[in-house]
Amino acid sequence: MAAFTSNAIHYSSTSSLQHLVPSLEGTRDHSSCWVSMRSQKFTVQRLHQQNSTRGLKIQSAATKQAKTPAEEDWKIKRETLLGKKVRSVEAKEALRLQKENKFVILDVRPEAEFKEAHPQDAINVQIYRLIKEWTAWDIARRAAFAFFGIFAGTEENPEFIKSVEAKLDKNAKIIVACSSGGTMKPSQNLPEGQQSRSLIAAYLLVLNGFTNVYHLEGGLYAWFKEGLPTVSEE
Repeated sequence: MAAFTSNAIHYSSTSSLQHLVPSLEGTRDHSSCWVSMRSQKFTVQRLHQQNSTRGLKIQSAATKQAKTPAEEDWKIKRETLLGKKVRSVEAKEALRLQKENKFVILDVRPEAEFKEAHPQDAINVQIYRLIKEWTAWDIARRAAFAFFGIFAGTEENPEFIKSVEAKLDKNAKIIVACSSGGTMKPSQNLPEGQQSRSLIAAYLLVLNGFTNVYHLEGGLYAWFKEGLPTVSEE
């Protein structure tokens, strides 16, 4: 899952989220100076004064940060992957390519999942990592994930390409794998296929000059279901 981001509010303070509660509750107070319930307009000057004391910055949509390559629309990614002739292969074909043609399986799941079980001789570089920092912004993102029942929130790994380059040459034959795999194949319900972590990773790889990138159709779920060679580090 892609990391939770906000286009509107950035927290620059490292103070606790308790400072946020009064400001949010103020929007429900009819006498609040933040919101006029009659006019439905923000009192901008007072808002900025409140924000400066709480360490908040309000950004308009016009000044929001540009998307990272991993956050690009799936349609753009899919067109690039097809244009770069990235092939999708099923699990048994991936095993054959690994054994006979020196393909490397690049497992982009989180490290903990990789250690539980992975294809033999696979290499792990996680494309998303657990949110580890404890700034107010990171706590807020964890809370947002928890709201949807996700208690191990993740964020894009900024070291992904650098880590892959440290382990693999750009001419290496790579099969990118994640849990579900996703697909570039159109269907009646999914006319443009379905995005996945492995397809996002493949997109980043071809953007950064890797020339032999394949994708594991059906993901590692299919690999394990087929009973193909698997090892565990736990």
